[in-house]
Amino acid sequence: MPKSHTIFVCQQCGYESSQWMGKCPSCGTWNSLVETLVGGEARSGKREAGSGTAKLQKLSEIKEIGSSRISTGMEEFDRVLGGGIVAGSVTLLAGEPGIGKSTLLLQAAANIAQEVSQVARVPQVPRAKDSRDTRDTSNSRGTSVVYVSGEESPSQIKIRAQRLGIKSENLLFLNETDADSIIDTIQNQKRDPASTLVVVDSIQTLTTEDLTGTAGSVGQVRECTNRLLNMAKSQDIPLFLVGHVTKEGSIAGPMVLSHMVDTVLFFEGERFASLRMLRSMKNRFGPTDEVGVFEMIEKGLNEIDNPSEIFLGERTKEVSGSVITCLMEGTRPLLVEIQALASQTQLPIPRRVGQGIDNNRLQLLVAVLSRRIGLPTGGFDLFVNVAGGIKISEPGADLAICLALASAIMDKPLSQKLCAIGEIGLLGEIRRVGGLEKRIKESKRLGFTKVVSANDSSSLRETVRELLK
Repeated sequence: MPKSHTIFVCQQCGYESSQWMGKCPSCGTWNSLVETLVGGEARSGKREAGSGTAKLQKLSEIKEIGSSRISTGMEEFDRVLGGGIVAGSVTLLAGEPGIGKSTLLLQAAANIAQEVSQVARVPQVPRAKDSRDTRDTSNSRGTSVVYVSGEESPSQIKIRAQRLGIKSENLLFLNETDADSIIDTIQNQKRDPASTLVVVDSIQTLTTEDLTGTAGSVGQVRECTNRLLNMAKSQDIPLFLVGHVTKEGSIAGPMVLSHMVDTVLFFEGERFASLRMLRSMKNRFGPTDEVGVFEMIEKGLNEIDNPSEIFLGERTKEVSGSVITCLMEGTRPLLVEIQALASQTQLPIPRRVGQGIDNNRLQLLVAVLSRRIGLPTGGFDLFVNVAGGIKISEPGADLAICLALASAIMDKPLSQKLCAIGEIGLLGEIRRVGGLEKRIKESKRLGFTKVVSANDSSSLRETVRELLK
């Protein structure tokens, strides 16, 4: 059997080289050559081509995967996952360093380890003694959760666990950065006791001896992920991988793994603010439009059942430039406050600054207000902020932004019971948005008696004149 070796392959054109080069001589792309393992049989268990024949299966012969899921003990987390963790699934949790990824997974792992004896799971293969029994017969001695840490020492994790109040005996820790050693340890531990969940924090710290690249390089990240993925799929062990988002997002970032894993989650929020949001960018076992809302407190992450109360709790009354709008985060309506400020400009070109919204969208809405409504926007520096640190990407907040800007320019406060929902076109018309009825219902439930949308008016000019007389 030939010995395995590595080559460097260009990720743009496929050019192969025996050594690394900064620029691909074929397509001219810089930093595109990635170390790749070829030939022989590595420790991951790869076979040579032609050493075996794959088996073809009919669709009717393929066994269905059990619908039961493992709950994380956190409703917001389960919501984003689609109802819980699927056996054998591989999930990538990405986010900026220090945002709280380790805290989130440590809390979820502790919840699963504590309640593992009560979790019902459909087995993937029949049991030898009694194949009719579909309950999970594991107990606190026979099942555990493995938390692999390549960044922090066990003593550091112990400090965090004490701060979070975690005392589960079924939560096992492994301080290792060698991917092959991790796989061997988990496979041995799989026999007795069995693993319910494996968390790897983080994938950028793992390496394999079959590659010469440093930890965090594209080749190491891909190869280590592929070996862990094969282990998880073959033994039906749910696997969570932590990935840090870098400035480029491609060299050591999680995007190089997005096509390999089953689920990609992004944990977002301002590092110096308490609000955290968990979003699903890819999910083979559930929706991709759900969002989980958490608050970072001293004792860890706290779930937020009604996020609108946080965004509206510190609202100032009777001040110009403040308007409430209702967003749709997945299937959940969410009320947020849009704040606008207009100040006399001292610059030849007035400033347009948006915090939490797209600056290009802000420029478009200011142009509509100037051309279609006739507001004197040219003499003001305009600033727009979404209170609470949330970021808006949907057009349903356009009407609220325009009303907030108009209120700030005219220095006239709007009603505290007003909620504006709608998209603004270049002709100054108000357009309907998805889930409008659900948004209106949620707004009225929280006490906003005046809801302005495309159902009430189709013209932005008429709406501004009516509300800011």
